[in-house]
Amino acid sequence: MDFRVRNLPRIPRPEEGLRAMVANAPRAEALAASWIERVRPGFMSVYVLRRRIATILVVVVAVSLFAHVMFGANGMIVYRQKRSEYQALHQQILEQQEENERYARDIEALKKDDKAIEKEAREQLGYAKPGEYVYVAPAAAKSAPTVNRSARK
Repeated sequence: MDFRVRNLPRIPRPEEGLRAMVANAPRAEALAASWIERVRPGFMSVYVLRRRIATILVVVVAVSLFAHVMFGANGMIVYRQKRSEYQALHQQILEQQEENERYARDIEALKKDDKAIEKEAREQLGYAKPGEYVYVAPAAAKSAPTVNRSARK
């Protein structure tokens, strides 16, 4: 068996790489100089317009920040909606607390006061003392249904 390896790439020595780099240096310098000459007018125009560009960037940042503050997820519009909702709910809580206090007073009165018990019995159950008359308002009469006469012809 033959274990020799054939056709392996030759590894260059470090001196050969340095010689190649030195030999190609003038071409690399010429290429870099040509690129610089191509790019320089663009950079010069940017340099001349740097204040305008900076002003435009500041305006864009300010406008985007304003839009975020006004219309963002926690912006001013959402804040005002939530604040009005909070005020409405707070008012509703106060009304419910007043109603609860009124019910608590009524319960205490019914536990202790005979006149309150008598009043509730008269109003809700329709009781009357001997010799008294209870007047009950008649139920509202139903109105006749309206007929669409424009459909008949």
